[in-house]
Amino acid sequence: MTTEPPASGDESAIPDDVWEKFVQDSEQDIRAQAPKEPSARARMVTERLRREAELAEQQQKKNKRWGRAPKAKPGEPAGWRTGPAWQDREGRATRRRLRGALGVLLTVGVLLAVLNPSTAVAWLHGDFGNAADSTDSTGHRSDGSGRPTAGQTTLPPETAPPTAAPSVDPLADTPTLAEPFRGSPAAQYADGAAGIVLPTARPVGRMTRKQVESALSRTKEFLVDTNLNPATLRGERPQLAMGLVDPLQTEITSRWDASFRKPDKEHDPLLVASRFNPAEVKTVGSVIKTRGLITFKEGSSGSVTVHADVTFVYPVTAAGGSTAVSRTIVRRVLDFDVADPRIEQVTAGRLWVSGYRQDIGNTACDIYDGFLHPSIGPDKNASATPGPSASQIDPYDRSRPLDDAKKDCGEVTRV
Repeated sequence: MTTEPPASGDESAIPDDVWEKFVQDSEQDIRAQAPKEPSARARMVTERLRREAELAEQQQKKNKRWGRAPKAKPGEPAGWRTGPAWQDREGRATRRRLRGALGVLLTVGVLLAVLNPSTAVAWLHGDFGNAADSTDSTGHRSDGSGRPTAGQTTLPPETAPPTAAPSVDPLADTPTLAEPFRGSPAAQYADGAAGIVLPTARPVGRMTRKQVESALSRTKEFLVDTNLNPATLRGERPQLAMGLVDPLQTEITSRWDASFRKPDKEHDPLLVASRFNPAEVKTVGSVIKTRGLITFKEGSSGSVTVHADVTFVYPVTAAGGSTAVSRTIVRRVLDFDVADPRIEQVTAGRLWVSGYRQDIGNTACDIYDGFLHPSIGPDKNASATPGPSASQIDPYDRSRPLDDAKKDCGEVTRV
């Protein structure tokens, strides 16, 4: 930069040395304020810092999405913009524990598949209940010993007739007023009507699904009213059940009406209903244990035949304040037909009785007053294990056909 000094004729002329210094200072100021291009190293540092900032921002977004604590940058103290250091340590420890647990489960699964393929297949299909505790031929869930698994409160419903009696526990406890089913296989039966499980209805013969469903539900209503209804148990006539029977079946309806009106040896209401004399016996608590199997098939002329095989276990004590507890076991097998009134001469929606049988354990014989008379107390007619006599029967053995049962109501092996 060059600047000419003012003309010599100017009265305010500046000395040459002063002017020269002014020019030099101006040039230095201009150079200092002029924009400078950054060096190559400065450009590299700036670019690296920019990339690190972008990466840090992306990582922070990911951490927010997955709920992770941000990691501290090198040189930053723990907890500075990253949260407390213990959070990161705890997260790593949790992940290590999860990986360890998964490893253990994988190892167990491999061993299970090698040692017990059937159980592994059951697990894969979600059948957890039958994988860990198998169901034996009696319908009892067991751990292989034949006894119900500890902690199992209710057995799974029967899906087929059992092939053997439930195992006998030689150390069975004596029942009490607080625990009337103690020591009995019935302790793991269902309560009341819950033990009468109906199958899924489907069309059979000339009957629609809804007609089959109605036949099944009416069969259950009949069983509940004749064996679980408190009014029936104390000796009243089961009105609902009697109303379900086809009135055109006059032989059955007349016999049953006479049985409830005036019981005798030829007209015994116990053949169809469970009844106790409240002056002698009372049930303990409000729970009656039940276990049974309901099936159906096509009957004659396109009808549906419903087959019911249900066991009822009644805890009882003597009326008048006794503390001794016993049990009466009643097994009933019933067959009902429901036909299309357009084909058969029947009443629509009513049950036609085609067969009924019963087996009663722990009741006195040769008494025909229409009531059950159980033995209660230490002299009750039962033993802990089956005796040598072929006439002894196990009332809990649902695999035994009733036709093979002892014809009188004599000795039973357990109650």
